[in-house]
Amino acid sequence: MKGCSTWSYAPYRPLLGETGDIYICRVVPGEKSIRLEWLEVGEECAVFCRQRGQEEFTLVGKTCESAWDIAGLDTETDYEFYVSARGKTSRVRLARTGCVVGTVVNYLHPEDEVYSFSGRYLCSPSLVRHPDGFLLASMDVYAGGHPQNLTLIFRSDDDGESWHYVSELMPCFWGKLFVHRGELYMLGCSTEYGDLLIGRSDDGGKTFSAPVALLRGANGKNGSCGVHKNPQNMLIHNGRLYGTLEWGAWANKTYGHAAMVMSCDAEADLLDPESWHFSEPRPFAPFAPALEGMKSNTMTIEGTLACTPDGELLDIMRFGLRNSVIAYRVNTEDPDAPLAFHRLIRFEANFSKFMIKFDAVSGKYYSIASRLYGDCPNSARNLLSLMVSPDLEHWSVACDLLDYRHLDPNAVGFQYVDFLFDGEDIIFLCRTALNGANSFHDSNYSTFHRIRNFRDL
Repeated sequence: MKGCSTWSYAPYRPLLGETGDIYICRVVPGEKSIRLEWLEVGEECAVFCRQRGQEEFTLVGKTCESAWDIAGLDTETDYEFYVSARGKTSRVRLARTGCVVGTVVNYLHPEDEVYSFSGRYLCSPSLVRHPDGFLLASMDVYAGGHPQNLTLIFRSDDDGESWHYVSELMPCFWGKLFVHRGELYMLGCSTEYGDLLIGRSDDGGKTFSAPVALLRGANGKNGSCGVHKNPQNMLIHNGRLYGTLEWGAWANKTYGHAAMVMSCDAEADLLDPESWHFSEPRPFAPFAPALEGMKSNTMTIEGTLACTPDGELLDIMRFGLRNSVIAYRVNTEDPDAPLAFHRLIRFEANFSKFMIKFDAVSGKYYSIASRLYGDCPNSARNLLSLMVSPDLEHWSVACDLLDYRHLDPNAVGFQYVDFLFDGEDIIFLCRTALNGANSFHDSNYSTFHRIRNFRDL
């Protein structure tokens, strides 16, 4: 057995883990069907299925392809299934049928242990269009108390209508795929509050070379600090490439998470740690009268970068004051200087990660966010809205995209959207909890969506 020299696998198989001989790499449940896809084995495969709890599996089909649609199933029902071929057998997988939203990129049943070495839920949606025209989507696999270190990558060659498995990265958590100067990169963490890693792929995401560590972090246990981030857009401003992150941990009772940005010359080698500068972490403090009395370890996380109409670069952050976000000003003259408090901004979707992007065609800023409503709990994420602003300070709702206020906000969630402007449309990838998810937070789907003619809304 040789040592590892890359970051990517297809698939990653833990040493001594029971991974099965055939790898089911994608599961897509529908209302009365389940599509499963597996890595090619070069011979005819048999597909077996049973309703969960029944004694016997039934042969439902044979194919020389690497995919099968199990049809004619009952809706809102759990099913188990596996694939075999001449003594080779996959793990038994699990899925629940039911109505879905958008196009399912991937699905993971909350009780399916196939990725238990990392987690049981799908998180951190990241979406990018490759210079060669195809789309790539990534998501990590997480769960509380789990290692949280695997990221799955999928590809679409038809603008999101269909998807297929590409590869997976280990270790990679909170990752963001992005393209810079025509090259594909992944920026992520080794695990929750771990090292900050970056790597590059020269073949469209199939393989990545070994990642480079840009910052060393602990793992967040007992208050030890490390890198906290989320899949946010990288932004070029005045010849520098910027990204957001935080330093801290949920278990840090002193300051929680301290806001910071990373940056390098836009022409520099992104894989050289010497290229990067990190601003001094800025812990939260009561910068303004409205903040008096708030705890020093209040929630200031998952910042998104945006440039104001006046040319200032802001880090706008999820924040623990209902219907408000906190904006920090980035010192673009000194890349090591700490962020400075700018102001509070009214924003009705601040208890979940959001992303802000500037649309040069309309001259407006857009965000897709889990909007709060009425007397809903702060945790509610069952209303997803497209929001628009002329100046980053005054926000309005362009339209509601997924409105599930009629369902329990503890069980349904649409959250952590990553989106792209795509001609006259917006396309986005969503962390979706629906149809028997463990909770609104512990999502079981990664779904793709298109907003047509968004500027007319």
